[in-house]
Amino acid sequence: MARPWRLRHKLIFGLALVVVSVALLLGGAVLGLSSYFETVDTTAAKLEQMIQVVQVRDAIQTLGEDAPPQPANSTKTRLEHERDWLLKSPRDGGGGKSDDARAAAARYEATLAANARRERFAPDAGQYQADQVAALSKGFDEFRAAVEDATEGQQGLPGKLTQHPKVKAGHAKLLSLATDLYGKLHSDATSSFERARANHRRSLSIAGTAAVIACILVLTLMHYFRVWVFRPIRELQAGVQRVHGGNFDHPIRLTSKDELEELADEFNAMTARLRDIYKNLALQVNERTRQLVRSERMVSVGFLAAGVAHEINNPLASIAFCSEALERRLQDILAQAPTDADVIAKYLKMIQQEAFRCKQITTKLLDFSRSGGKREPVELSGLVADVLEVAGHLPNARGKKLAFKTDGPVTALVSGPDVKSVVLNLVVNSLDSMEEGGSLAATLTVRAEVAEMTFADTGCGMTPDVLENIFEPFFTRNRTGNGTGLGLSISHQIVDQHGGSIVATSGGPGKGSTFVVRLPLRTAEPKAEPSAAHDRPATLPMPARSAA
Repeated sequence: MARPWRLRHKLIFGLALVVVSVALLLGGAVLGLSSYFETVDTTAAKLEQMIQVVQVRDAIQTLGEDAPPQPANSTKTRLEHERDWLLKSPRDGGGGKSDDARAAAARYEATLAANARRERFAPDAGQYQADQVAALSKGFDEFRAAVEDATEGQQGLPGKLTQHPKVKAGHAKLLSLATDLYGKLHSDATSSFERARANHRRSLSIAGTAAVIACILVLTLMHYFRVWVFRPIRELQAGVQRVHGGNFDHPIRLTSKDELEELADEFNAMTARLRDIYKNLALQVNERTRQLVRSERMVSVGFLAAGVAHEINNPLASIAFCSEALERRLQDILAQAPTDADVIAKYLKMIQQEAFRCKQITTKLLDFSRSGGKREPVELSGLVADVLEVAGHLPNARGKKLAFKTDGPVTALVSGPDVKSVVLNLVVNSLDSMEEGGSLAATLTVRAEVAEMTFADTGCGMTPDVLENIFEPFFTRNRTGNGTGLGLSISHQIVDQHGGSIVATSGGPGKGSTFVVRLPLRTAEPKAEPSAAHDRPATLPMPARSAA
């Protein structure tokens, strides 16, 4: 399987495409310019040589012309005059027409040497021109020798010196060499122009091909840039905007197999964590809202409980007192009517029992409305163990297993009796919810300066609506049919006053229940109690139940 390209590899590939495109365009341009400059340079050199060859040929042409008239005062003969005009003697300082032509040939030879150093020859590297220059030099020597031979010992030479056969032949040879050299330069110039045109056409072809390839590469680069960079960045931007708008359920999907895909995956993971945090925060807000409503409701119930308990407690005491008084006074009368005695005694006992039962309810209402006891260091593991030991002797604990596990002594600054009542209430509720053979597992641990007590039973479990209202006052779903619905409300208030929390969970009906109580190890500022809770109503003591 091919290894996926990283983003940096894609960018390097794109840069390589750009470099190749620029190189092709520059290569075509450089080739065209080099061909142009080569043609201009070669043409200039050939033109300069052709001009000098024309000068050489013109100078050689003058060697066949007639000499100018001889001065009247001259002592030289006609033949000497013509010889000096063509070829002045070196001992006389030179300066004849032959020397002028030789000087023009020397200038051409110097130009030829300069072009040779600059490699400005085509197509035979200047070999033909060099051979022609050597032949001209030799031809000038032969022409001089022919003139010397024609003038020595021939004072009475008829006709002009330029018509002498040897002189005429030497002149014709020089003129032929100069003409051939000019023709060769003309041919070379024509060849240079042909090569220049061919180079021009080739450079145009290369430049056009390079331009087409460069356009294709640029279009390819634009396509891949759109696929590799632009589209992923647009997807990332759209994903960020969705998250900014509060939409956490649409992840960014990229398949570029590079750093942008890794960035999208990390962003998706961050979005998922943010979504979980947001949901958890919403759940916490809802839970805190329910707790706040529950607390406010408990405060209201506290006001109500204080007033109701105060108003009911006195009539209950009167009812109990009167029923006991009636029972004592009717003993003699009932002895005379044994048939009705049992019925009357039974009803009086029922009145007393129900009165005391109502008294217990009012006592719980008063406990619900009053503040907790004194805070002092309490060893919680021993407290829980003592409660479990006492609960193990209760009638509803028969055939049920109680287990307690702790990591060691845990001391917290709490109200011992209040916490003990919370634990006892949770344990009794768990025992009531289980059939024979059930088990209750209690654990005590410390987590971040908080004591955590967990009570997990295998009882009847709870439905979601029961869980939502389990801590409401007077709410009960006790399977035994007993209970007032105040135990968990009072327990919640006690834990809340200690700055802790109590949470109930259940997997559903028949799957057991778990209560988790968290109490800070250090004391917390007690929560403000309603004024009615501080103004505890006086309760009349219930009269002792007489045996007679």
